[in-house]
Amino acid sequence: MMDRLNLEGLRYAQAVAETKSFSAAARAYGVTQPALSNGIAKLEERLGGKLFDRSPRGVTQTEFGARILPLVERALAALDAVAAEARRLTEPGEQKIRMGLSPLISPHLVARAFGTVRDLPVPRDLVLREANMEDLRESLRAGDLDIILIPAVAAMPRFEHRVVDVEPIVVVTPESGAGAPFELEEAGQQQFILVPDACGLTPFTTQLFQARDLPLRTYPGEAASYRVLEEWPKLGLGSSMIPRSKLTSPESPHRPLMDQGREVQISFEAVWSAHSPLGADLVALANGLAAARRSYAVPTA
Repeated sequence: MMDRLNLEGLRYAQAVAETKSFSAAARAYGVTQPALSNGIAKLEERLGGKLFDRSPRGVTQTEFGARILPLVERALAALDAVAAEARRLTEPGEQKIRMGLSPLISPHLVARAFGTVRDLPVPRDLVLREANMEDLRESLRAGDLDIILIPAVAAMPRFEHRVVDVEPIVVVTPESGAGAPFELEEAGQQQFILVPDACGLTPFTTQLFQARDLPLRTYPGEAASYRVLEEWPKLGLGSSMIPRSKLTSPESPHRPLMDQGREVQISFEAVWSAHSPLGADLVALANGLAAARRSYAVPTA
């Protein structure tokens, strides 16, 4: 029974223990909920006991799970430490930080990252890779990236998180009225053009409407770029939401999105592994970006 435990099943179980939700754990790992449930079921069969109970009130650990899951967490931490130490020993002269970026990350945040890396105790090169959200998360889990900057729209259990930037959301509409505030309640009456669920903007939009219990009416097609999100409203196809930095020009017609008079913003976070051999530098980098965000925000308040 115990001769072979599936590593994927162990990670799924830890994710459910942390999120207390099968659906949230599946989203965090980018798999379907049936795939995650099947992986945990196979693990439970190997272990000889049930780890979780599910009820309308949520997911709870069984008595068996409460004894086993802390051991699972320690085992996975030890495995991650082995991989991190192996990379450190085989790349002793490595002086670069590999940073992944969602396409939604603004140029000024990237510039701040370069400035923060130059101020680290040991100067390092910053190597950037832009990719969609799921590729970035998978590369971070695999150790192919050291840190990623992404919209704060999906949980990543077992990783360190730090909000490093916030940015106003603006609305491009078919109607005139550029510059006039656009209340979120009004957005519930509009049709919105979305981009593929890759950069984080569509999950942000969906979660925003769900949190306010507003209907999200969407255009049946899909835009492929932020420029198209500006162009298609001119054709009367619908409205679009976009971070202000992604406008092609500050003069492009747009309206600030407000929620009961307060500016709606999207948050961006740095995510990294606490077991990375560059752990101290990554903490310093995230802290530096967060501090720069606070100082950057003061003059524009």
